[in-house]
Amino acid sequence: MSESPDVEQRIATATLLRIAEPGVPSLTSYVREHGVLATLDAVRAGAPIGGIDVDGLRHRLAGASGERDLERAASVGARLVCPGDPDWPHPLDDLSWVDRDCLGLWVRGPLSLPAACERSVAIVGTRVATDYGAHVATDLAGGLAERGWTVVSGLAFGIDGVAHRAALAVGGPTVAVLACGVDVPYPAGHRSLYDRIAAEGAIVSEHPPGAAPQRPRFLVRNRIIAALSAGTVVVEAALRSGARSTATHAGLINRHLMVVPGPITSATSAGCHQLLRERPEAVVVTRVEEVIEQCGRVGELASPATGPSTVRDALGPTVARVLEGVPVRQAAPAAAIAATVGVSVDVATAALAALGSAGLAEQADGRWSMTRAGRDDRTARRRPATSELPFDWW
Repeated sequence: MSESPDVEQRIATATLLRIAEPGVPSLTSYVREHGVLATLDAVRAGAPIGGIDVDGLRHRLAGASGERDLERAASVGARLVCPGDPDWPHPLDDLSWVDRDCLGLWVRGPLSLPAACERSVAIVGTRVATDYGAHVATDLAGGLAERGWTVVSGLAFGIDGVAHRAALAVGGPTVAVLACGVDVPYPAGHRSLYDRIAAEGAIVSEHPPGAAPQRPRFLVRNRIIAALSAGTVVVEAALRSGARSTATHAGLINRHLMVVPGPITSATSAGCHQLLRERPEAVVVTRVEEVIEQCGRVGELASPATGPSTVRDALGPTVARVLEGVPVRQAAPAAAIAATVGVSVDVATAALAALGSAGLAEQADGRWSMTRAGRDDRTARRRPATSELPFDWW
């Protein structure tokens, strides 16, 4: 574990975050090998750093001030968290596997990131969510938050905003990862949501205070969403979607990838279906329990999904077989029913007596027919299974 940076190193990190775009492999590798102070010295001296436009960094450096950025962040209640700090979320260290290290993170809000990341799931998707996608995202995010899981997303319109709101609605933790400064509410239409997350959760970004959102930055920030989470759930995504970028980053650092399927005719789910076809590690999820089964501790298994249960589900194979031979309208004697289903008369008689006790069949003048309850049970969508029936073994 690295040591917490001193004041000089913290200022240098803030300066580097101001002059360099995050997630550039050659730069992050250089910082990992030489440290932030030596990296800034190399930039000032114009020393070559493989694959980096050092002159461009020097041009930015002329007007950069790490001290000023730290002061501006503090003025809005934000802070810079660096590797080695007690507040550093260690899951971000996994980005070094792909040379896309996070050099530092600006954080606004009371939520402790290390605690929040112990059990966290990213929920991402299209900005033009359908009613179906919004419904699913609400169920998943709200259900996870109710169970103490942190919901991570990108504060965008559509699925992201729905996920954040669902977590907040049940008093759960949520983290919004921005592609701009933590003091820049973006999109503007989410200003109230931004304010609430800043007050109750955490707003995070690699970009310095005041930084404006730029298109490439959204794709780069997606690796932070993936890294802060044990797994990523893609609810709705078109064939070209930023959510698919988050899914790619999740796979690169061995995070769980989960996908919610949608209608095959829906363009907003086409990207989800393509992920399922192309990514063998992608898992279909439809319930909160299935997400927790993927991302939770050993033994946190989802209960198996079952179809509607009826009284017939409690019947043993022989009794169920006899029931199939009981006429619906025209009553028949036990011998005729026995011949229809291929059992002895004695077996049919005993089974019919059990069916009569269960209210599924009735006898009149020595002839048997199905009761109204038996007919209703045949078409019932759901009825509690009566496992206490005495013939469930027969």
